[in-house]
Amino acid sequence: GRQIVSECNRGDVVFLPRIKLATSDVNLPFVLNRRQFPLIPAYRMTVNKSHGQTFDYVGIHLDEPVFSHGQLYVALSRSRIPNHVKIYTKTSEVQGKLLNNEKYFTRNVVYQEDF
Repeated sequence: GRQIVSECNRGDVVFLPRIKLATSDVNLPFVLNRRQFPLIPAYRMTVNKSHGQTFDYVGIHLDEPVFSHGQLYVALSRSRIPNHVKIYTKTSEVQGKLLNNEKYFTRNVVYQEDF
């Protein structure tokens, strides 16, 4: 197995099966063998770089709360479908899970003089 190194589930050991595939096309003068891993490609970017872009699925990783006006809105609005947005918050005094509750919170920076 392989050990997960990302923040979420860090240290868990998972099995990554290697799927061996071979061509069965008789018109080829050779057998093409390949090995495939069942992984989904992904990439990441800052909230500022995501401004103006739309994605099918969005994961938001907040080690700390956003630090600028409008950043939380930009991060949350990158997907057209709200159910396709997943948020991870690191628990601290200013964000995390509420005690005895299933709700999570984070600080949102809003400048009142903009309204």
